[in-house]
This record gives sequence, structure tokens and C-alpha cells, in this order.
Amino acid sequence: MVKISDFQTKEVVNILDGKRLGQISDLEIDLRHGRVEAIVVPGPGKFLGFFSSGNDYVIPWRNIVKIGKDVVLVRVEETLRVDVKSSPEDEYRS
Repeated sequence: MVKISDFQTKEVVNILDGKRLGQISDLEIDLRHGRVEAIVVPGPGKFLGFFSSGNDYVIPWRNIVKIGKDVVLVRVEETLRVDVKSSPEDEYRS
């Protein structure tokens, strides 16, 4: 079993190109079924989830190949889904 706090200290690496994507900042959880749907890694230029435009890489749980002691290996062939956090103002522009 892995604690969320331990999970967040692991480096995420894409096994297809060896690229280090960063550390996990958040999880997407399906509360209805009680399972993790995806891991969230801060996008380029972010430091501890701050100081950037709000783009995060969202990697589906099915793309995780191995969870090791210090690293999470993922297989990401297609372009990662980028989650752009909208501002409250965007809700009113519909």
C-alpha cells in the first residue's frame, strides 16, 4: 500500500523516451467507485505547483507501468492531456 504523501515524492518518468516529467502534485479520484483515475504532474515551468500559467499534465492511471521506491514509470505515447485550470471569470462568460 502507498500513502499519498509518499506517492507525491516520487519522480515521474516516461519509459518511451526517458523524459522526466516531474513529481506528482495531485490525483484525480473517482469517488463513486473509490479508485484513482489519473495522476497530475505540474506542467513545464511550475515550481511545487506554483508560478506558471496553470497547465498540468494529467496521466491516466492505466498508463502507469510501475511504481518503484523512488520513481513512477509511465507509458505516454500520445500527447498528454493538459488540464488548464479555469478562473472564476470563465464561468460567467458562457
